[in-house]
Amino acid sequence: MKLLKVGLTFAVVLLAVNAQAATTTTTFQVTATVNSACTVSATDLAFGIYDPSAAANNNTSTVTVTCTKATAYDIGLDKGLYGAATTTRQMKHATLADLINYSLSSVVTQASNWGDVVGTDTVHVASATGAAEPHTVYGRIATGQYVTAGSYADTITVTITY
Repeated sequence: MKLLKVGLTFAVVLLAVNAQAATTTTTFQVTATVNSACTVSATDLAFGIYDPSAAANNNTSTVTVTCTKATAYDIGLDKGLYGAATTTRQMKHATLADLINYSLSSVVTQASNWGDVVGTDTVHVASATGAAEPHTVYGRIATGQYVTAGSYADTITVTITY
């Protein structure tokens, strides 16, 4: 009986404590500001063996751009290290002063030059997807350039304007 009284007393105390408990709530905002941002990478364009007596030598490179979703951007390709302008790009012989002409375009037919003047000769993307977007660079060495045999190279800088 004594055990029963202690148990009942304990139960009444617990009920009294629970009856006095209360809660309140509030909310808070979670925010962030996302700035427009882009990254770019590119594969090398290797023309391989060039025979000046054969047809033009064509090959491609891929420029991959990732920008925040809905960001408009332009891809520009500069004149390289040895060209006088983006319309007259040249690769230089590894050990001599000889140069060989080549062109870069965003279309396979080489109908237009891919340059670095926004609004004129860059590739424009109105709204990025937020995912990596590959863009093909079509390169061509025209036939009939009888330069000194050997290795030729140039370096192109890709610029993303957004």
